[in-house]
Order: sequence, then C-alpha cells, then structure tokens
Amino acid sequence: MLNLSFIWHMHQPDYRDDAGIMKMPWVFLHAIKDYFDMPWMLARHPNIKATFNITCPLIEQLKLYYDAPESHDYFLSLWLQDTKTLHESQLQWMIKLCKSAQYDTMVSSLPYFKTLYEKTEYESQELFDMQVLFILSWCGVYLREHNDLVKELIAKEKDFNQDDKQRLLKELAQFVKSIFEYYILLAKEARICISTTPLNHPILPLLVDMNNALIANKSTNIPKQSSSLKEDALLQIQKAQALFEETFGFAPSGFWPAEGAVDTQSVQLLRDNGIRWIATDEAILFKSLQNSDRKNLYSPYLYQDMCMGFRDHGLSDLVGFTYRFWDAQKASHHFIEALKSINNDNKNATVFVILDGENAWEFYKNNGFDFFDALYDGLNHTAWCQTLHMDDVLKLPKKPLERLSPGSWINGELNTWVGHKEKTRAWDLIYLTKRDFEHHRSKLSPEVLDKITDEFLLAECSDWFWWYGDDHYTDFGGEFDDLFRAHLIHIYLLMEISPPTDLFEPITKHKSSKHFWLPPKSNISPNLNGMHHSFFDWIGCGTVDEEKLFSTMDKARGPIKKILYGEDEAYLYFAFLAGEIGFSTYNRLNIIIDPLGINEALLFDTEVNQNISKHQGNLEIDFIVKNWFDIRINKAGLEDKLVKFRFELCHDHKIIQTLPGFGELDMDLTNNYTENWFI
Repeated sequence: MLNLSFIWHMHQPDYRDDAGIMKMPWVFLHAIKDYFDMPWMLARHPNIKATFNITCPLIEQLKLYYDAPESHDYFLSLWLQDTKTLHESQLQWMIKLCKSAQYDTMVSSLPYFKTLYEKTEYESQELFDMQVLFILSWCGVYLREHNDLVKELIAKEKDFNQDDKQRLLKELAQFVKSIFEYYILLAKEARICISTTPLNHPILPLLVDMNNALIANKSTNIPKQSSSLKEDALLQIQKAQALFEETFGFAPSGFWPAEGAVDTQSVQLLRDNGIRWIATDEAILFKSLQNSDRKNLYSPYLYQDMCMGFRDHGLSDLVGFTYRFWDAQKASHHFIEALKSINNDNKNATVFVILDGENAWEFYKNNGFDFFDALYDGLNHTAWCQTLHMDDVLKLPKKPLERLSPGSWINGELNTWVGHKEKTRAWDLIYLTKRDFEHHRSKLSPEVLDKITDEFLLAECSDWFWWYGDDHYTDFGGEFDDLFRAHLIHIYLLMEISPPTDLFEPITKHKSSKHFWLPPKSNISPNLNGMHHSFFDWIGCGTVDEEKLFSTMDKARGPIKKILYGEDEAYLYFAFLAGEIGFSTYNRLNIIIDPLGINEALLFDTEVNQNISKHQGNLEIDFIVKNWFDIRINKAGLEDKLVKFRFELCHDHKIIQTLPGFGELDMDLTNNYTENWFI
C-alpha cells in the first residue's frame, strides 16, 4: 500500500502598518477564494485526508475581517468610498489592484469585467463596477455555487450601487468568520490535521546562525557583522504555539518550518518545545544522505527524535505549475500514474506532496475545482493508495537520519533570503537596529520592550527577503520594502531615538518584468546549428531569463537557463540555453501551441549528430540539439495569428521543466516591428 501525504501551506505575510491597518488586501481575497474552498473540496470526497499548515500572520489577519473589515484594510476602506472622493494616487492604486487579477482564469469569466479591464480611462460608474467585479472575480467556487448574494451580483453584471457593496462586504465578512470553525470540524473528524509555522514565517536557520547559509552554499555573501538571533527564534516558535492553541483549541503536533528551512539547532528548538513532526524538501534529504537515490525519498525519517517528511519536488511542482494547463482528467491520470510507478519500485512507500495551498489556483480554470475533483475522485478509486495526514504519518515506521544538512526547499540552499546585496542590506539593518536596541535596553519599560520585541519578530519575516534581489518580481515590491523598514523605524521611535536616515532609503531598486522578459525588437533569420558560433544570428531576438523567474511561488528551475525567440516572414525561431550538463540526460521536448490545440513531441538523442524535420498535418518543425536546442517552425502551418507557446522538457514521460516559467509565451505573427525602426 502506498501512503500519500498532502501538506497544503496557507500563508500570507503581515501587511499591517504601525496603526494595525493592512496595506494590501491579499489575506481577504484569498480568504474568499481559497482558505475555505481547499478543505471543502477535500471534504466532498470520502477517505481523502490532508494536512493544512496555517501560518500565524494569516491567523491574526483573518480575524480582523470578522467585524467592520474596512476599518482594518486600507483597500476595503477605499473600496467602500465614492470613487469621486478618491485622490488621483488612490484611484491609480485601486486600478492597479483591480487589474492584478489573472486575466484568463478570473477576469475573462466575467464579461463586463473583461471589457473594463481592457480600458485605460474610466467614467465614475465604470470604476465603481470594476471594483465590485474585482471582488466577485476573487469569490471561490463555494461562494459562487452556494451564496445567493454572490450569485445575484454576478448575474447583475454592471450598474452596481453602494448598497450592493455594503451587502457584499457584510456577507463576505460572515463567510470569513466561518473558515477556522470549518477547519476545527474537519480536524475533529480526523479528515485533516492542522499545523503551523514559527510566528512571523522567519527562516529559522538564518536566525540561529547566519553561517548556515554558507554551509548550504559556500558562494553566498552573508552580512559581515551578523549575530545570532536564537532568542528571537525561540520566541517565534513559542508565540506561534500559543496563538495556534488559542485559535484551534489544541496544541499543534507539527510545524512546516518557513520555506522548509531547517538546520540542526532549529530542529532541536522545535523538538524541545514539543513539536513531533516537521517537513522539508527532498534536496535536504539528498544532501544529508550525500546520495540522491530517489528510493530513499519515500519514507518518513527520524532525526534526533523528530519525525521528518521530505517532499517530492517533482510531483509537487506538477500540481503547483504544470497541471494548470492540462485537462483535469488528464492531469489526475498523470499524477496517479506517477504514484503507480513509485509504488511499483518501492514497497510501502510514503510520498509527501507539499506546496503552496493558495497562490496556484488563480492560474487554474475554475479555481482548481475541476482538477481537485478529478484527482480526489481518482485517488478514492485507487485500491493500492491511501491518503494520510501527518498525524497518521507519526504512527508509521521511520528510517533513521544521522545528519541533517542546513537548507530550504529551494535547491537545498538559503540564498533566496540572503546573498544578494538587497537581501544582505536588509539583514544589515536588522543587526544595526538590534545593536542600538541592546545599548538602550536597560532604560526601557517592560511595555515598550514587549512592543519592540514584536517589531523585531515582524521584521524577521521571510517574505521581505523573498522580494528583495532580482530572483523574484512583484508589482508591489515597493510596498513590501516600505513595510519592512517601517518595523525597524518604529523600534527607534519606541526608544524615542531618531531613526538612522538609512532606514528611510528604499532598499529595493526599480525593476519590472523587463528584467526577465524582453520582447523581440526586429526580424531574425538565424541558422539552425545548435552551436551559435555567430552572435549576429540572434541580434534583435526576444529573451526570457529563466534564472530570474518572478512569481509568488518558486519551483525547481530546471536545466534551461534562457530562451531566445523571434521570427521572420516565413518562420518562428526558438533557442534554449542549458547549463553545463546540457541536454544529455533528456530525450523529449513537448511543444504546446494554443488556441490551436497543438501538442507535438520532439524526440532527440544528443549522442547522435542529427538535424530533424517533423511534419504533422500542415505543421512543419525543424530542430537540432547540440550545445543549444534550436527549433524552426513554418508559420504557414499556424492558422491563428495570435498564438501562445509552452514547452515541456522531459526524460521519457517525466516532465523536468515547464517553459516559460511564468506561463505562456504570447506571439503576434502579424508584428513587423516597424515601431522599432530608426534611421
């Protein structure tokens, strides 16, 4: 019997400013879309179990929406106002947020929202309607199917009034109030178990010893004057346990350490405080065993009396990133077939699938409902597989683990949160503030000391460091930067000391998607040789830098580092650049072209020097694989002129990397690039 253990990680950073006002609305929006829907979709299927990891910033902020949510959320306070009373900056920020909804899966399902989304200027009523439709676009499947008011307003479509807004916000606040009650009910029925994360989602190994980043990756640049924040790490654990018990009525048996980040000292802290299980990534296991044999992965382990589960990164990424493009039944079948292969090779295997429980579903059709309905139904009818939550896993036999390598779920390293000059600058400011605090600690009252401690714990949240640097991108990077520095500024104000001017200087530099995705500037007609001896072949091409994937999530980056692409009058051209290993361990590249429904597999063997032509109907593809993977597609076989490309690099039937990392590559085959011409 194969054991399958899902852990769905529910997390949002703390968006509150010093006045306790949430500066961004993502907690509320995910509450009406995901936090109830995820356990509800599971509960519809008998025998399916899972673990839900709910972080403390999410718990605290969700509770603020129970009563008068507009008094705690800046966006909702503006949302309730007459649009005519808003300042220009407030209007532009409101429009920016309303246009942040995913177009294909959320906007386009509401026809009038789609019309408004594509406008650049708005009449007062149009902006009012867009505000209401934005909230309705975030309502999940449960609300759309079971809430009469949500159904009524979706049917109304436009010409909303202030009463509609008031009724909708009141209704949604009551809905949010029911979320934790539902989790408690399912936990009592043993359908789920609930866990949490240290209080403000900190990277514990970096708090206890910054040198853990160097052990995980010797090339990481760490702050020159770091100091151990182990006392803060302990408080992050203990305060999380207290808040969890206050909310759910029982103590947590396990933790998902923030970002799956572990090291020997942090595991000891968790164990000493009564935590019985934790989970992290397969990369940590392989580095700890110094052996990447995947047969080692499919078991719980015991390290210093701590039960540990190690996530299957590939299976988790399929759910988080790949299946959103697939038919639900096909995706379910593919997932179960992957489990079947594991079951055939591993007796009594335990497979851990762990991923973000909220951010992926806005990229799925129907908020992931169709996929989960097919998957859970398929698992229910699979006799050789059972789902277990982590409290069940505690009862299973475990393999001993003698050593634990420090790292996180991203490449088994910690340099997502330290190393880049922006990330390191943020740590430097924490250490500076901590040193100044220690100089003045003895003069401060117990009440002020408690407030300062809370501010330090908030500043240690991993999310601030995630958005610093050039490895992730968000349109709201400036807002995250402001929130981080505000916590440190407030510490000085509590000490009645003028804050250093450095704290008022933004850490993050202006950046946009242009850093990661540059469109073509002119026609190109490169030779297909797989070698690229001539730089001039690709002048004017578009580029996608896969090493700078920007998203609210992350995944195994895969071997392909960069995509070059472009066209001339007759052909489309693509080149894929891999790392040092090249393409020698892969044998297939799938090309998916929408809306044409084309899905072509290009089979290759790097040991054989070959130029390959493939004809399928009217479609003609030429490709060659050497140092680079070059492709040429005859445009005559493409019926539509607006097309979207995706690529899947595979070994046999296992998908190693989905490209581009941000979703789909849009191409307008009518573009002649004349706007880029100059004399």
